[in-house]
Amino acid sequence: MALSASVTAAAAVSGSSASRAASTSGMFVCMHGITSSGFDFRRVMEGWSNAGITATEPDLPSAKAFEESNGSGSARRLMDDLGLRVVSSTNQLFLEESGPRRASAVEDLKWKVELAQSLGADRLVVPSAANQPHTMEDYDQVFENLHEAAEIAKPYNIALMLEFTRLSTLISNVRTSLDVVRKVNHPNLKFMIDVYHLWAGMSKFEDLDLINHGEIHHVHFADTPALPYLEVAERKHRAYPGEGVAPLQRIIEKLSEKGYGRALSLELFDPEVQNTDPEVVARKGIETITPFIS
Repeated sequence: MALSASVTAAAAVSGSSASRAASTSGMFVCMHGITSSGFDFRRVMEGWSNAGITATEPDLPSAKAFEESNGSGSARRLMDDLGLRVVSSTNQLFLEESGPRRASAVEDLKWKVELAQSLGADRLVVPSAANQPHTMEDYDQVFENLHEAAEIAKPYNIALMLEFTRLSTLISNVRTSLDVVRKVNHPNLKFMIDVYHLWAGMSKFEDLDLINHGEIHHVHFADTPALPYLEVAERKHRAYPGEGVAPLQRIIEKLSEKGYGRALSLELFDPEVQNTDPEVVARKGIETITPFIS
């Protein structure tokens, strides 16, 4: 991982920079739990707080492990003490595709929406990880599956946010994701965008014009590197904003045009990043996201 020499210098003003960005665009820097998955919940939250982060998207299994050791409600108390607020939570796979993995996914969703609510979240990411061949006839079941999941989330006032992913065999792009969310038509199922999957996948920039004002519920933010080629790229190759080839400023402007004014959650899977001090990573997250929203 190439950490910029300006990270240290940026640290001194990171809090004020993030505040200016929030005031001018409405969007603000957020940290995604997977980005620091090499550390336990306390270490991650303390590191992010020390860096000047206030908005978080915690990893729910990590929060659960912390509460199992420290008692019910301890994760929320820790975050409150550190001045951290939860703007999203992550995640639950295998809810849209029928198959042997779905039953356990539904059971996991039940404790995750309860924990998400206890942390102060009102939303939870549901990525499409389908990897089996499908036909159009399968989508009626997809609609039913997602409706069932949304019903589970409803009593907890949690919105499940359908995330298209570039390799999914069911929901891999803006167009399909929008259509699925609209056809399910449930108040607890929402549309979101992962900017990496947007630019590295099947979507076109013009697809963003299909989004209605206010329809974007959350955004994951990372860049698409020039290399390796997308045909062989893995999720670990996602880059810090500004270190790749995606037209992030144009995308941000379009998101704003569509009424989005919330979190840009830094989601990276590079093992080197995930095992770097969370405070260092969060400072670089602030440094690399803030220029796009200042």
